[in-house]
Amino acid sequence: MSGMPDHEAVIVGAGLAGLAAALTLHRAGVPSTVLEASDDVGGRVRTDVVDGFRLDRGFQVLNPAYPGIRRLADVGALDLGRFRRAVRVADHDRVSLLGNPIDTPKAIRDIAARRYLSAKDLAALAALSARVVAGPVQSIIDRADRTTSDELRRAGVSARAVETVFRPFLSGVFLERELTTSARFFQLVWRSFLRSAPSLPALGMGELPRQLARALPTSAVHLGTPVEEVRPGRVRTAGGEVWTARAVIVATDGSTAARLTGVAEPRWNTGTTWYFAPPRSPLREPVIMIDARGGPVTSTSVLSEVCPSYAPRGAALVSASALTALPEPEVRRALGRMYRTDATRWPLVARYEIARALPAMPSPHELRRDVRLGEGRYVCGDHRDTSSLQGALASGTRAARAVLADLGRAGKTGR
Repeated sequence: MSGMPDHEAVIVGAGLAGLAAALTLHRAGVPSTVLEASDDVGGRVRTDVVDGFRLDRGFQVLNPAYPGIRRLADVGALDLGRFRRAVRVADHDRVSLLGNPIDTPKAIRDIAARRYLSAKDLAALAALSARVVAGPVQSIIDRADRTTSDELRRAGVSARAVETVFRPFLSGVFLERELTTSARFFQLVWRSFLRSAPSLPALGMGELPRQLARALPTSAVHLGTPVEEVRPGRVRTAGGEVWTARAVIVATDGSTAARLTGVAEPRWNTGTTWYFAPPRSPLREPVIMIDARGGPVTSTSVLSEVCPSYAPRGAALVSASALTALPEPEVRRALGRMYRTDATRWPLVARYEIARALPAMPSPHELRRDVRLGEGRYVCGDHRDTSSLQGALASGTRAARAVLADLGRAGKTGR
């Protein structure tokens, strides 16, 4: 390449990682150009509006305790609706409520019944929670890794509690049933859950990346611009346009990043989410429901109880998620049993089958992978940190800070 580059930084991808990188650079006074293949920002974090219903592309939640959220987003402007820090557990003959009695006093009766959690389980969970929530995050990152299944066993949680509560709940978080996911990631998730309730923006999860994009100059993000090739100091789009830059950050999903940069491609966990519009809310609580029997639906919620804006006035919106693309009648039967009602006639609003939902994180998993590729190239995304919103935001921030350091602009990271 001859001559001076046209840009300080070019970022490939306007998902959360790319937007976090762009915003971090912008606050430090370094302009960047973001090239996005899709018609909107957000990557896998998108929200569609169908007949007045807000449909996130797969079941997703935002935790205000995430450091990346606190650092980059205006949480108040997101107008969050909050889930209770509790779960409804559906079994053969009843639906129990388990959670912190301080947050959810109604849970005291079902906890006292010890149907799923014995006194020994409660003591083990209290000790695990105290260990996880105390001290800096780095203390979790520095611990020896093992599977989540082994971590729960070593903590003293009974096999019954794992099978009826933790496996169903964590399957929906990790998108895998065997709980082979890194115990360090589980501890980070548990820490965030203890510190703040999972939430939904009033306008849908897609409002988070849109808010980040609005904080950038209007000319920074170029939609409908897929990138075909990345080389040191230059990016070539599918249309043949060449963008030159002192730094190039690839902020795509792991498979695209592997194609553009040669980094290892992650193994993906899949998920499918259905959205139904029953004539009335089947559960008037903002809570996640799981199946103690380990049924096909990993989790379900009445999202309109969390955020009324997710459904038209007077309507209800129910989400149901599974690890595979189940036949719809099987999903309806599971929902009918869990909500104790007839779900066979609930109108189906939409179904999202997501083959690349989350990068798998089997133990041992390296929580912070290098973002520098050399020769002015960088890579970020949830495949470089943890498979979460926090992981995407953190990796994008790390990539931007690496760029600032390499350009001699370290220490000017803004807010």
